[in-house]
Amino acid sequence: MKLKRINIIFMFMLVVMLAACGGNDGGGEGEGLEGSVVIDGSGTVYPLMSRLAEDYMINEQENVSVEVSRSGTSAGFKKFLVEGGGTDFNNASRHIKEEELAEAEKLGINVKELKAALDGITIVVNKENDWATELTQQEVIDIFLASANKKNWSDVREGFPNEPIQTYGPNENHGTYEFFWETIIGEQDLVDNINLQQDYATLVDLVTKQKNAIGFFGYGYYESNKDKLNAVKIDFGDGPVEPSLDTIKEDGAYAPFTRPVFTYLNEGMAKEKPQVLDFAIYAMKNAGTAAQETGFAPLPEEELQSSVDYLEGLNETNETKE
Repeated sequence: MKLKRINIIFMFMLVVMLAACGGNDGGGEGEGLEGSVVIDGSGTVYPLMSRLAEDYMINEQENVSVEVSRSGTSAGFKKFLVEGGGTDFNNASRHIKEEELAEAEKLGINVKELKAALDGITIVVNKENDWATELTQQEVIDIFLASANKKNWSDVREGFPNEPIQTYGPNENHGTYEFFWETIIGEQDLVDNINLQQDYATLVDLVTKQKNAIGFFGYGYYESNKDKLNAVKIDFGDGPVEPSLDTIKEDGAYAPFTRPVFTYLNEGMAKEKPQVLDFAIYAMKNAGTAAQETGFAPLPEEELQSSVDYLEGLNETNETKE
């Protein structure tokens, strides 16, 4: 009986040890890490990175604090590119600009671009808007373009109500604004009366309260507020296309309004703080699942794995130096 009891205790201890070695699809090799990971930047990417941060702290490293803020892509880069060390990551809904890369080089900051997911610029209208359920790509451009002079809905298309259009969007701090202005509008002047906001929740609220409102932001914010807003189907030339995780792809039907989103890693911070690199590896390993859960189209597995391989290479370099 005594031998049997010892065997039972041994088996219990073995199960506990195996459980401790297991876990989710984790980050690097770090065990029992602690400290902080500081992330700022894009409001569009915020839900995705917040989900990854929450899952990481619960499932991987409970003693690591991952702080995610959302000052906007451009404002975030100012906090990221700081002499002596700014934030560890900057989320961005656009590529880093040449002048930002030049600033990074001047400061001696090695920046690694990590492509995280795909997003679709979504054109939203008030629930009571029963006329602009479908618009052509050019009609969308004309609504927001100053030189098109479309002041009333009736100016956009015959049969639309003769009522003033109220336009909304994120402000210049956001990569979403920059993508919309640069890629969709072609760097032309927007309408004078457009209401630009820093906070996406404010944008949602404004469009829900104005029958004649039309606005734009990332698909994820529409997905989480679809009970309050309608998404406009866009005709790019082959019939109306509804934004969805199936159509928002680089070669998909919604491709003209599709853009990649990123997080940028300060490689110096990854070398100084093992928890930063560990989180980066975890984020890239789990970005596909988190993307679908937060309104983004996931990248191909091989593309995410390429980032994981690069980061794990950094991890091996760090361990060799130690």
